[in-house]
Amino acid sequence: MPSELYCLGYDFGTESGRALLVNVRTGEEVATSVLPYEHGVIEDVLPGADTELGHGWALQNPGDYLEVLREVTPAVLKKAGARAEEVIGIGIDFTACTVLPTDAIGEPLCLKPEFKAEPNAWVKLWKHHGAQPQTELINELVSERGETFLERYGGKISSEWLFPKALQILQESPEVYAAAERIIEAGDWLVWKLTGEEKSSACQAGYKACWSSRDGYPSADFLGALDERFGDVVETHLSEDIHAPGTLAGILTPTMAHEIGLVPGIPVAVSIIDAHAAVPACTGSTNQLVMILGTSFCHLLLEEEETLVPGCCVVENGILPGYFGYEGGQAAGGDIFAWFLENALPRKYHDEAASAGASIHDLLERKAAALKPGETGLLALDWWNGNRSVLVDADLSGLILGYTMNTKPEQIYRALLEATAFGTRKIIRTMETSGLSIESCIACGGLPDKNLLLMQIFADVTGREFRICASEQASALGAAMLGSLAAGSQNGGFDSLADASRVISRLREETISPVAAHTKIYAGLFAEYERLHDYFGRGENPVMRTLRKGRSFEAS
Repeated sequence: MPSELYCLGYDFGTESGRALLVNVRTGEEVATSVLPYEHGVIEDVLPGADTELGHGWALQNPGDYLEVLREVTPAVLKKAGARAEEVIGIGIDFTACTVLPTDAIGEPLCLKPEFKAEPNAWVKLWKHHGAQPQTELINELVSERGETFLERYGGKISSEWLFPKALQILQESPEVYAAAERIIEAGDWLVWKLTGEEKSSACQAGYKACWSSRDGYPSADFLGALDERFGDVVETHLSEDIHAPGTLAGILTPTMAHEIGLVPGIPVAVSIIDAHAAVPACTGSTNQLVMILGTSFCHLLLEEEETLVPGCCVVENGILPGYFGYEGGQAAGGDIFAWFLENALPRKYHDEAASAGASIHDLLERKAAALKPGETGLLALDWWNGNRSVLVDADLSGLILGYTMNTKPEQIYRALLEATAFGTRKIIRTMETSGLSIESCIACGGLPDKNLLLMQIFADVTGREFRICASEQASALGAAMLGSLAAGSQNGGFDSLADASRVISRLREETISPVAAHTKIYAGLFAEYERLHDYFGRGENPVMRTLRKGRSFEAS
């Protein structure tokens, strides 16, 4: 056996892909390499064609994903001074639901000349919202028929999920649908390319395709009622060979090993959604809420029993084998703060930051930190991109209450930070009142390191102590850990998550504790937040939906 043993974690995001090399004997994150996608997010015109895309479209080129593997793999080995023979396991996480139609051997249809100019043949990125009409059709039929499968998802399907996107392909481009042997998640497709084995992930299937280990996919009768041509979509276009993340999908083929600079035979794990990969990186224990704080927020919890939680998803074996994985989320987090900094700051604030040699983020955080809880006189609803949990309503919008002629930008900024914390407290309360137990909170992602004020506000608003994941690449680290499980101890990896966690998972020593006086003030503000939450979000006043749909207010 080689003197050093490593696992590779591949993390595929919206704009780029990365590789993280982890020493499985020491847990050290040895090196990382990142490559932006050549074609990025395709939102206007297809590359190499004159085909214009409609509103809400977001596509990608699957060739970019393969280029990431070809470029970052040798680069990360070179940075680490590691040899290909020392890599014992591979794990992949991918932002989801990101799907593409392929032929029977996994070749993407968009790369075939006859489909190059057809938008529905390309990868539909997670944030593709072009399937909204199909989404509304599905939700209406679920309600009409009294279907129960969406109870595990808060009661509604999203336009970002698989079935709306697949139905869009059928209804808009039946020739693409007929040619497709598979409509597959990009993470599962990469595993297929690496191993030659098509093994689908219970994570993607469970959270994004309404699949259950007990009930399977939605019934053929329901799917056929959506469109008579759609009733056999599971049989003809989806895989039913579904496995928990971290289980062995197959081994690296000689062809792909040569192409990306590794050796054949390396075990490859079943894929996982990028946010969910952060859970094993944060020790992966039950009763522990893992919060991924980035442009949007994701709240994940492992339990041994199944409980239905309003506005949250629950999937058996969806995150780790043997557990029910609960997911809540906020559709905008860091995006809200970025929106404010980009659109609502006077010039003098930018000048002040420049003269102080500070970033505008640092300046705003310092000014907002000087304010006491309740001092701003403002209260906001964090729905700039709709509400994901617990209302599951994309038609809701943001709100700030309490402006005066004396309101300053730092007060608005702090109110927005507080609003996201209130949204998280609402999710925590909903989980606990539904019967789940949350004993600790751990944060990871881009924001915990960049915005300490935000983390203190989260602690104060929730009244809970927060730990921070030691890794700045929690998703890639989690993917590498799943690769070590696929390898198993016989290959130098691990046989259980507990064994892997003891070596690899780390939290920072310091904690962020709530200030009791602040928590008391925030309790009163949260009560007002909940009143606004229910007033605008539960139908008493539908003005947000009315405004978003552009309806006129004509006198009767």
